[in-house]
Amino acid sequence: MSTKYKATMPNVGYFITITTVGWIDVFTRVRQKYVIIDSLHYCQHKKGLEIYAYCIMPSHIHMVCKAKEGCVLSDVIRDFKKFTSKKIIETIINYPESRREWMLTYFSKACEHLKRKQQYKVWQDGYHAEMINSSWFLKQKINYIHNNAVVDKIVKHPEDYIFSSARNYADLGHELDVVVLPLF
Repeated sequence: MSTKYKATMPNVGYFITITTVGWIDVFTRVRQKYVIIDSLHYCQHKKGLEIYAYCIMPSHIHMVCKAKEGCVLSDVIRDFKKFTSKKIIETIINYPESRREWMLTYFSKACEHLKRKQQYKVWQDGYHAEMINSSWFLKQKINYIHNNAVVDKIVKHPEDYIFSSARNYADLGHELDVVVLPLF
């Protein structure tokens, strides 16, 4: 597998996008968004993930993050995807979801071609990671992340979206602590 868009360098910040298979809008339900929030919180406290910006969109997640000294970001992302895959499926099965059968069928068919045996596949293989190599790039990516929900017309202002670090940067109540950078 190519490492062109993987977080392979230690102690380096990355802009990361993790996407569901088929760009399925899984994160339209609040309960599913909290699967992500809770998992990111766990990764921050137990796996050395340092988050500077994030946004949970209906079919993908954007983050600017890095792994703390002694941790490997690619390992953190791998474990995050593995755990959240199981929790997302569990949530679809255990809680009312009008698209339950369709989603479970889609996620089941998404893994039919895999060599290893698994019942469901929620995330696309790998993830897209771009190394943060300048303060301009960092600012551009944080602005992009924070404006994602505005562009999709989910909210009018970035800080109105509960599942984004735009609230942290606006010094408002937030769902997940992040390291707020003095960029703006």
